[in-house]
Amino acid sequence: MTPSTAFEVGALRAQFPILGTSVHGKPLVYLDNAATTQKPRVVIDALVDYYATSNANVHRGVHYLSGRASDQFDQARATIARFLGAASPSEIIFTRNATESINLVAQAWGRATVSAGDEIVISAIEHHSNIVPWQLLCEATGATLRVIPMSDAGELDLDAARRLMGPRTRMLAVTALSNALGTVTPLADLVAMARSVGACVLVDGSQAAYHMPIDVQALDCDFFVMTGHKVYGPTGIGVLYGRAALLEVMPPWQGGGDMIASVTFERSTWNVLPYKFEAGTPDISAAIVLGVAVGFLTGVGLDRVQAHESALLAYGTEALQQVPGLRLIGTAAHKASILSFVIDGIHPHDIGTIVDLSGVAIRTGHHCAQPVMDRLGIPGTARASLAMYNTREDIDALVAALHHARKVLL
Repeated sequence: MTPSTAFEVGALRAQFPILGTSVHGKPLVYLDNAATTQKPRVVIDALVDYYATSNANVHRGVHYLSGRASDQFDQARATIARFLGAASPSEIIFTRNATESINLVAQAWGRATVSAGDEIVISAIEHHSNIVPWQLLCEATGATLRVIPMSDAGELDLDAARRLMGPRTRMLAVTALSNALGTVTPLADLVAMARSVGACVLVDGSQAAYHMPIDVQALDCDFFVMTGHKVYGPTGIGVLYGRAALLEVMPPWQGGGDMIASVTFERSTWNVLPYKFEAGTPDISAAIVLGVAVGFLTGVGLDRVQAHESALLAYGTEALQQVPGLRLIGTAAHKASILSFVIDGIHPHDIGTIVDLSGVAIRTGHHCAQPVMDRLGIPGTARASLAMYNTREDIDALVAALHHARKVLL
């Protein structure tokens, strides 16, 4: 099954209105999916439908609309719990994004658990969102941040990882899929290492969740984070999965609204899970629509998405290497969805600007992964990132645009 025919890509693309538009007079070729994916009509319609038929605050009213909105909100949580393989919907916390989810764990779990001399282990291929919250925790507690090194290909050094983890390791926080390089991390090996020293595990699934099936119980992670806008859902909504036993003993991070059970001026008590970690009025519409997006993705089939994108990645890898002077950045043996590259003599920002004139949208820069770029000795890359609706024709358009860019810029 080739990428251009897998699960009828033409029919699938027709469900995404924006893919039928033009940019600079050229058909849009959207290859910036690692930044955000485009939205299917069912997601767009669900957002409009909520505000047209169900708009009300949740869990606080006895009237019809509040009950309707609350039911939809709770159903979305249950849908996402199934999507991630959680044991219960109460293990699913709604946040603003994956970044907030990581910060919640670093603050609520970290400040109650980590002390001077303890260690947090991350990897060299992390997004800034899985670096900075742990730096802040270490600065506040006196703990030490340890970093698993990477090879020139973007693969993690497992021997070094094993040496880094010890009796003072409290948390391993690692991405499932690098947004800058496409490296798929060996989570089973890393989780086993963390477990052997009694450490907790947080997996950043922001990139992975829309490319491959996820089962948090099979992963044996304590926390898993994802962001809505990359799983074909809206912006402003994220998810934190947390193992119930840990969430129960963690103190709340923010106060007010539905996270309380009772309040007096002397003391307050906290609501049950998951509400203990959802202070204030949530982004109700976004949570409901995220459930719709996850249902859409499940309906397409993540195993089929993964096969389609894997074949497309192989095609793109070969096609890009036919461009003179182009060098792929991130060549791990096990990778997904990301084609990062540089071209001799051309700054990545100039590449992005010129290919945009051909209607091709890619991302340029350090991709919120400055330590990766520092390690490789480059200022940044041009990055084409794939999604379920991309085709070989999209790759061909990118390659043609890159040949044009060389003629213009060299």
